Amino acid sequence: MRTTLTILLLAFSLSGCGVAAAPCRGVSLVLKMIPWVGHAAAVPTDACAEAIDP
Repeated sequence: MRTTLTILLLAFSLSGCGVAAAPCRGVSLVLKMIPWVGHAAAVPTDACAEAIDP
């Protein structure tokens, strides 16, 4: 019971957290470095990060 409660508390504390959105933001940063098409290619990953961490 204690383990389950700990896992649930951890999950709730990470919801909406920047740590969970970090992979999306990292990929977006790398994509934006590509000349001419980077910002357009990063739109989906920006949306992913925004959905996780508004």
